[in-house]
Amino acid sequence: MKPNPQTEELSYSTSQKQLDEAAAIIKLDPVAYELLRRPMRELHVTLAVKMDNGSTKIFQGFRVQHNNARGPNKGGIRFHPNETIDTIRALASWMTWKTSVMDIPLGGAKGGVICDPKTLSPGELERLSRAYIRQTASFLGTEKDIPAPDVYTTPQIMAWMADEYSIMQGNNKFGVITGKPLALGGSAGRSDATARGGIYCIREAALTLGINLTESRAAIQGYGNAGSYAHKLAVELLGLKVIAVSDSKGCIYHPEGLSYEKVMAHKKKTGSVAGFPSAIAISDKELLELDVAVLFPAALDSVITDANAMNIKAKIIAELANGPTTPEADTVLYNNGVYIIPDLLCNAGGVTVSYFEMVQNAYGYYWSEDEVQERLEKKMKTAFFAVEQKARSYNVHNRLAAYIVAVERVADAMKLRGWY
Repeated sequence: MKPNPQTEELSYSTSQKQLDEAAAIIKLDPVAYELLRRPMRELHVTLAVKMDNGSTKIFQGFRVQHNNARGPNKGGIRFHPNETIDTIRALASWMTWKTSVMDIPLGGAKGGVICDPKTLSPGELERLSRAYIRQTASFLGTEKDIPAPDVYTTPQIMAWMADEYSIMQGNNKFGVITGKPLALGGSAGRSDATARGGIYCIREAALTLGINLTESRAAIQGYGNAGSYAHKLAVELLGLKVIAVSDSKGCIYHPEGLSYEKVMAHKKKTGSVAGFPSAIAISDKELLELDVAVLFPAALDSVITDANAMNIKAKIIAELANGPTTPEADTVLYNNGVYIIPDLLCNAGGVTVSYFEMVQNAYGYYWSEDEVQERLEKKMKTAFFAVEQKARSYNVHNRLAAYIVAVERVADAMKLRGWY
């Protein structure tokens, strides 16, 4: 599965097209539209990091805050060699819509550093993480902007960042970061929250569509945190049979189903799902076009386009990745009767449990994993039916319905605050 070289350029224009479509349908006020089409503020930073060999290397980083009308900004920090400001802008706007769809009192932000963390030692990674916080600290705070992990960032990186911010403030401020280790105020249930939220949505979609998922087939594109947990939970909670999975190094297929435990053991040993014994190697294109009940795009954005949408055979597409389907493909899939659970809803379990972590940090009392999962399930179901109701009311596909829910809520908050 090779990255699409056009992906970074496509994501921001995609996010704007999706807003444009929703704004036209609800006849959004022109001033509100202009406020929502661009980020409220951006910070570009230059980071000087001492390397293990004694040299100093310069890294570029960003923090984008899209809109805070409904509450403090919230969003992850990505460490990626191909990071761009346009990708960060798109993801920040999607966080605004995601928190709004979930009806949690937060806005949207995103951050990133252009780097390849796989080439950095633990010491270099720590110094880079702390340098990023030193340069962005004035932007951050529990009442301003609360970062979290994202691509190639981890609970350990969040711990270093929370510690650096606390040192700068002169007292512990662990609540400024979510996705932390449990020992520093992290939340139980955070590790599988993104996948679990998506699974709850699939269950509701199947009930709505009258589909029996037990022993039905599923395919998962992407086998990182979200994709691998989706494999585990799809089997445990829905009774699905996962017949194909992929990662950046290859795709595997077995018509009788793949064992989560065995595939994970193989990936941990070899670094990839590729070469899994008894499985057949297939292309990424073939995986996306398999005849399955549920397809999980859980890796790159813009992988389902007008070029391949007609070949998609899945009954339900559960978008655990951000922006995996282009606006042009949405129309094709909707006309073909494919039920999409859009990213704004499907992968919002992560930010929802991050919000739960903020709540627990604020009053110093922590919930059990069962309590977190119970609250997450309630939030996901409520959001699912809000989107479903808008889709029926406006006779539109689910992504457009999710945008309508989100944009109306943010626009209402801005109007009440006197912004327009």
